[in-house]
Amino acid sequence: MTRIHIRSLSALALLLGVASAQGTTTVRLGYFPNLTHAPALIGLERGTFQRALGKVKLDARSFVSGTTLTEAFAAGQIDLAYIGPGPAINAATRGMPLQIIAGASEAGAVLMARGDSGIRTHADLAGKRVAVPSLGNTQDISLRHLLKEEGLRPQTDGGTVTITPVAPADIAAAFAGKRVDAALVPEPWGALLQAHGHRLIGSEKTVWRGGRYPTTLVIVNTRFAQANPALVANFLKAHADAVAYLNKNPAAARTLINAQLDKLTGQKIDLRVLQRAMTRTRFTTALDLDALTEYAALNVEAGYARSVPDLRSFVRLGTTR
Repeated sequence: MTRIHIRSLSALALLLGVASAQGTTTVRLGYFPNLTHAPALIGLERGTFQRALGKVKLDARSFVSGTTLTEAFAAGQIDLAYIGPGPAINAATRGMPLQIIAGASEAGAVLMARGDSGIRTHADLAGKRVAVPSLGNTQDISLRHLLKEEGLRPQTDGGTVTITPVAPADIAAAFAGKRVDAALVPEPWGALLQAHGHRLIGSEKTVWRGGRYPTTLVIVNTRFAQANPALVANFLKAHADAVAYLNKNPAAARTLINAQLDKLTGQKIDLRVLQRAMTRTRFTTALDLDALTEYAALNVEAGYARSVPDLRSFVRLGTTR
C-alpha cells in the first residue's frame, strides 16, 4: 500500500513552488455537514482554522455534495475544500486547477434499507430505489460498483435499480415518506437511520475494499496554492490538529461535531448515535494512492471518466513511504 503523509509543513512553500502570498484577505473553504468531514467541523467549532489564518478571514461554506461543491470550485468561488475522491478525481480529469494535499477520513459510509422494504441483502436491491447524496459523487460510484458485483445494473443502463440523489440529512425524511427503499449514505446519517429502526445491509467494510478506502480528501485551487503557500501550510497544520483531536478526544469531539451539525442541518443527533457512526469512520491526514487509483478505475467503470489519470500529478504535499 502506498500512503502519502504530511512530513514537513515548513517545506510546503517549496513543494507548491511559490514563496510569498499575494495580499489575500479571505480564504474560502468548502465542506459537507457529514461525519466524514469531521476534521472540518472540528476545525470550525474550535476556531483553529481561523486562528491558523491569522488576520485573513475564513469564509466557510457548507455544500450538500461533491457535485455542487465542484461547481462552485469551477466557478472560482472556493479556495480549499473537503471533498470525496469521486468528485475530486472527476474535477481534476476535467482540467480544474486543483491539488490533493491531504487525506481527511476513510470508510464512514454504509448501505441502509428502509425497515419495511423487504431488502436484506445486496441482491434484494433489484427493482428498488436507492438514494445517494448526488449523481457522480463518491457513494454513487461505490454503489454502482456494488451493483455490478451483484449482477445488477442501474435503470439508466438498462437495469432495474433506480439511483436517485437525496441530501444525506434528508434521507430519514425520504425513508419516512417511502420515497426511496435504500441508501448508500455517509455517517452519521446511516447510524441515525439505524437508530430509527431501519436495517443495515452493508457496513463500511462491505461497501468496498474492506473499509480501507478514502472518503474525504483536502483539495486546494492550484493558483491559490501557488500564490499563498504560507496560508495553505497554516491551514494544513490546523487540519492535522483537528484530525489529532478527533483521534485523541473522541467523546469531546462528538459534542463539537453535534454542535456544528445542529447549526448546519437543524438536527441534533444523540451522542450514542454519533459514537456508533465514529466507530465506522477513520480520521487521517494520510493519502492512500493505491486506493485512490483503484477508485479512479471505479470511476471509469461507472461511466464518469474515460481513463484512469496519473493521480500523482495532482498530489502535491507529503512523502511516499
